[in-house]
Amino acid sequence: MTATPVNEAWLEIVPLLLRDALTGLLPEAWRWPANALLKIVVILGVFGLLFAFLTLAERKILGRVQNRPGPNRAPLPFLKGSRTYGLAQPFADAVKALTKEDIVPRGADQLLHFLAPVALLTFSILTFAVIPYGRHLVPLELDAAVLYFFAAGAASELAVFMAGWASRNKYSLLAAMRAIAQLISYELPLLLAWVPVVMLAGTLSTTGIVDAQGGWFAGLLPQWHVFTPWGFCGFVIFMIAALAESNRSPFDLPEAESELIAGHLTEYSGFKYALFFMAEYFGMIALSGMAVTLFLGGWQAPLPFLTFIPSYAWFALKLGGLLFGFMWIRATFPRLRIDQLMRFAWKLLVPVALINLGNAAFWALTQDWSAPLQAVRWAVGLLLIIVPFVLLARSLGSGLGPRTYRYAA
Repeated sequence: MTATPVNEAWLEIVPLLLRDALTGLLPEAWRWPANALLKIVVILGVFGLLFAFLTLAERKILGRVQNRPGPNRAPLPFLKGSRTYGLAQPFADAVKALTKEDIVPRGADQLLHFLAPVALLTFSILTFAVIPYGRHLVPLELDAAVLYFFAAGAASELAVFMAGWASRNKYSLLAAMRAIAQLISYELPLLLAWVPVVMLAGTLSTTGIVDAQGGWFAGLLPQWHVFTPWGFCGFVIFMIAALAESNRSPFDLPEAESELIAGHLTEYSGFKYALFFMAEYFGMIALSGMAVTLFLGGWQAPLPFLTFIPSYAWFALKLGGLLFGFMWIRATFPRLRIDQLMRFAWKLLVPVALINLGNAAFWALTQDWSAPLQAVRWAVGLLLIIVPFVLLARSLGSGLGPRTYRYAA
C-alpha cells in the first residue's frame, strides 16, 4: 500500500486511513514491519473468508442448476428460523476438517507428506502479493510483478509431485505425473496469453499495466485490453488455461475418478486434504485477479461517470464475475478425457496463442494509422484470430472419428 494521498475521495482512501490509524500509535522504527504484518493479516483474512464463502456459493449454485437446495442446515447463531441459507456451513466444514483423524501411510515419507500441502498453499498465497486491488491497494510494488506472479504459481507443480511421491502409492504417483503433465501443458498457453499485454503496455509491473488501460475511446468506452482483437483472444486463452491450472472442471482430471481414487490426494485426509482444497481455490482467485489486471482494466471503472465508486469496489465486482464464471462452467460442461485435454492444449491453444503474439505486434505497429485505416486495422486483427482458430479447430479431431461401442449380446 502506498502513502496516504491528500486530495482523494474519502471512500477511496478509507483503507489507508485505517492502516495509518492502527500503525500511527507505534514508534517510527516499528511502523514498517507493522505495515508489512498488517498486509499479511489482511490478505489472509480477506481471502480466507472469501474461500470459505466461495465453497458455499459454489454448492448453492450447483444445487440451483441441479434443482436441489444445497447446504441449508447450518445457520448462523443470530439467524434462526426456516430461512437460514446454511451460512455457517463453511465453518462447520472447517471444524470437521480440523477434528478428523490425520492418517498417514506407514511407508510414506513423513516429512514430505506433511510439507506438500503446506508448500502448495504457501505458493498460492504468495501470488496475492502483487495484484493491485485498488488505486492505492498494492501489497508489494515490483517492476517485474508479472514474472513474480507466474514464477510463484509455477512452483505449485513441485508440491503436487511431492504429494504423489511422498505417499508411496503407485496410484498417487501416476496421478501426480498426470497432474504435472496437465499443469505444464497449460502453463505454456497461460504464459503466452499475457506476453502481448506486456508488449503493448511496455512494462512488467501490474500497476503499470492497469495504468496503461486508463482512458476512454470517444470519451465513453474503456481502453481495456479485452476490447481489442488480440486482447480478447488472449483473455479467452488465459481463462481456459486458468481452468486447467487450478484443476477446475472440465479439466479436473488429476482426481482420476475412473480409477476410484483422488489422484495425488489419495493418501491424504483431515486438514491436510482441506489445505489442498484451499490452495485450489486460492489459485483460482489469484488467476482471476491477474486476469482482471491484465485484460479487464484492473480497478478502472467501466464508464467515466462511475469513477466516483471506489476503485477496490470495481476490482471486487470484476473478480466476482470471473469467479462466478468458474462455477457456471463447472455446472455446465462435462469432463474431458486426458487425450482430449492434452490435444486441446498443444494443437489449439498454443498455436492460437503464438499467432496472437503476431497479431499484437501488428496492432502495436499500426496504432498511428489514420482514422479511415482503423477499420482495416480492426478487420485484419479479427481475421488473424478467427481464421486460424477455425482451421485449427477443424483439424483438432481430424482422423479420430467417432468411437464405435459394442456390447455383449
